[in-house]
Amino acid sequence: MNKWQEEVGFAITVCDLAGKILFMNKKSGVTFKKNGGEKLVGANVLACHPGPAARKLKAMLKAPFTNVYTVEKNGVKKLIYQTPWFKGGRPQGLVELSLELPEKPPHFMRK
Repeated sequence: MNKWQEEVGFAITVCDLAGKILFMNKKSGVTFKKNGGEKLVGANVLACHPGPAARKLKAMLKAPFTNVYTVEKNGVKKLIYQTPWFKGGRPQGLVELSLELPEKPPHFMRK
């Protein structure tokens, strides 16, 4: 596997269809350090989320769809992008990208 995933400035977390965490890059390990960090690889992603979030993830694993939202915690705003990953056209699990956002990111309208 290429090492670029380890050096990007955003968290990447990957799980399979059962919710088993398969991969966390360095930033993901740091982001979830309080919950075990990189030791979460092999754990179930559903156990890491409270009720409503776990139910949504469970639905996403059953009938894959993309979920995008923003969140703010301790003054840090993030864009969360959760989407299915595929192999041979068949869903294999989910990828979550967590990107820190500036206070007021520029927004451009393009034609």
